Amino acid sequence: MTIITLTTDFGMRDPYVAAMKGVLRRHCPKATIDDLTHDIAPQDILEAALFIEAAIPWYPKGTVHLIVVDPGVGTARRPVAVSAGGHVFVGPDNGLLTLWLMRHKMDWAYQIRPDANNGVMISNTFHGRDIFAPAAAWLADGGAPEALGDAVTSLDKLPLPTTRRDGKGRQAGVIIHIDHFGNCITNIQREGDTDGTIAGTVHVGDHIFPLHTTYGDVAPGAPLALYGSGNRLEIAVNQGNAARQFGLARMMSALLAGAS
Repeated sequence: MTIITLTTDFGMRDPYVAAMKGVLRRHCPKATIDDLTHDIAPQDILEAALFIEAAIPWYPKGTVHLIVVDPGVGTARRPVAVSAGGHVFVGPDNGLLTLWLMRHKMDWAYQIRPDANNGVMISNTFHGRDIFAPAAAWLADGGAPEALGDAVTSLDKLPLPTTRRDGKGRQAGVIIHIDHFGNCITNIQREGDTDGTIAGTVHVGDHIFPLHTTYGDVAPGAPLALYGSGNRLEIAVNQGNAARQFGLARMMSALLAGAS
């Protein structure tokens, strides 16, 4: 059984996701199609890259992932098919795989030729239907990736913010994502074993958040910081919304102090 996953910023109100599914069903009717999310914020490549990093490892190897968050649709950006970490990805070459490729070696990548879709007329605004879905179906059905186009050796990368340490050993980073619960996830990642007793604080502006191991370590409505399921440091409120309560936003600076 071949699995094809779909991740987009299309939402479900319009016909775009349904059209891509129709193409997949027509060209690879035996595939199982999983909707991962269609609620990536519009044109938010970083949010999509974080989603890929967190969700894809839990799928079986050999899964084909069709990912369309494509603010450059119709421009010179390349449509690509990529194999890395045992998974196959089809989508625009715009940085979507930046975080994945930091952890997994790229096995192969091909630029998808426009004529690789069996001669269907290509819309300048809907490559998800006209280029990416046919390529994903081809690969899921056992088609050779080299038939899609020319090999490429490197992909575009997002200009990601980096963390740094100051002279006092504190780690500085930024908030890079705010999830559905209002948890503010940073680019500071877990170092070593912090599953036991930990101590420290996270500073964002004038706010200080004590470091804990789980949400229930503090009373409902109380703020805290912790390492979440993706091993990134996040700022939260137990049973509350940290972003709304403290006025936090993406790219705000966060400082981890005294962690042990």
